[in-house]
Amino acid sequence: MRIEITEATWLDESVEFSLTELAELSGLPAELLRQLVEYEALAPSDPSAAVPTFKAHCLFDARTAHRLREDFDLEAPGLALALALLERVRELESRLKAVECLLPGPGR
Repeated sequence: MRIEITEATWLDESVEFSLTELAELSGLPAELLRQLVEYEALAPSDPSAAVPTFKAHCLFDARTAHRLREDFDLEAPGLALALALLERVRELESRLKAVECLLPGPGR
């Protein structure tokens, strides 16, 4: 039997990561993360700061980008586009749920 020890951390929007930490936690190279910032696929907490930091949701996006890169061999422009489209899908699904809540239906 194989026992694997892992570490878990509860993330909320108060948690911020440096670019180096984001690279380590996401598995993406720091240079690729910089390119994703340039393409506005990842947004630093304070874009004018000398040392950028990123909110917890950026870790989710960076890990998604890592999976997309591994699965589809995408470079920075393709990753930026895919992340933007995934965000748009999430936004539209959220709006659809809000509209569905307004509609009369069984059990409402």
